[in-house]
Amino acid sequence: MTLAYVALGSNLGDPQQQLLDAMEALAKLPDTHLLQRSAFYLTPPWGVLEQPPFINAAAQLETALSPHALLEALLEIEKNAGRIRAARNGPRILDLDLLHMEGVQLDDPRLTLPHPRMAERAFVLLPLHDLAPTLPLPGGTVAQLLARLDLAGCERLP
Repeated sequence: MTLAYVALGSNLGDPQQQLLDAMEALAKLPDTHLLQRSAFYLTPPWGVLEQPPFINAAAQLETALSPHALLEALLEIEKNAGRIRAARNGPRILDLDLLHMEGVQLDDPRLTLPHPRMAERAFVLLPLHDLAPTLPLPGGTVAQLLARLDLAGCERLP
């Protein structure tokens, strides 16, 4: 079994419910256990700014799935939630990103691990910090990388 971290985000429909439903779907994946989930965070949009704010979270999984099998499962959860891939960085009903798998470094056309842009994104590092502040990533730990980012507009939800 391998530890894996997944980022979750939504800004369409009922974002909090979308994330709760996605967490439930993650917990039901074969050979996978949902170990813990972060708090939910309200964060400003990134990339395309003319859209509603996002609700973001992170999940820690223990899984026997391969990185590519886990990616396919995440894409299936998105599809089942009604995700339509339109504009890059645009609004979405559900976004699931595989961030990191313990002991795995991968760079192929379908998947790069650790996720190559997470160090730039408060909406990823804030919830990930709840789960694994000392997790080593390229450039530093989650806590060190988060300390370098502007957190304006980010808010932990009750």
